[in-house]
Amino acid sequence: MKSYLAEFIGTFWLVAGGCGSALLSAAFPEVGIGLLGVSLAFGLTVLTIAYAFGPVSGAHLNPAVTIGLVAAGKFDAKQALPYILAQVLGGLLAACFLYIVVTGNGASIGDFAANGYRAHSPGKYGIKAAIATEFVMTAMFLFIILGATAKRAAPGFAGIAIGLGLTLIHLISIPVTNTSVNPARSISQAVFVGGWAMEQLWLFIVVPIAGAAVAGLLYKYLFDEAK
Repeated sequence: MKSYLAEFIGTFWLVAGGCGSALLSAAFPEVGIGLLGVSLAFGLTVLTIAYAFGPVSGAHLNPAVTIGLVAAGKFDAKQALPYILAQVLGGLLAACFLYIVVTGNGASIGDFAANGYRAHSPGKYGIKAAIATEFVMTAMFLFIILGATAKRAAPGFAGIAIGLGLTLIHLISIPVTNTSVNPARSISQAVFVGGWAMEQLWLFIVVPIAGAAVAGLLYKYLFDEAK
């Protein structure tokens, strides 16, 4: 139960910090943190929770990461479903928190930092670009996680590598899809937006999971130190 609670709290922090930075900075456009600031915010949430809860649960914070680690043989498949449930619930609680705060001055939630493509992509990118981006970015995220936490990696630095990796991923992909690479993050925001966000949500569940699973299998075959 301690590991599930750590995943719940950690995913809450990721969504509250990452999506919250995007939503609340919009209230001050003259000093808005922009693409770089939001990217750093997502990276910092993972970096901080990796050190806070990594020893407790591994700090997955992401259903795609959990499934990718199962595919790589680094995580017990029997624990995957409870981890994923805790992550989704943590993300939803963070979205509730953000809804209360964002509407606290009478403002509407707008797109609520939801993920999307075509008209709902920040750069109006189509579905092919969205699929390619989410698949490749999530796969690379898994490679970073697996490599940074491997036995041969420098001890104590995994959280930094993973946090900076997520920052880079957001710098690349926010213009395309608003960056998911995490179904729990996408579900949490889409539930509040409804409509188009729920219609497009499938992509931000299926594609990140597929990218993570492929990366996990490839890492196990090519780089696993147990071979």
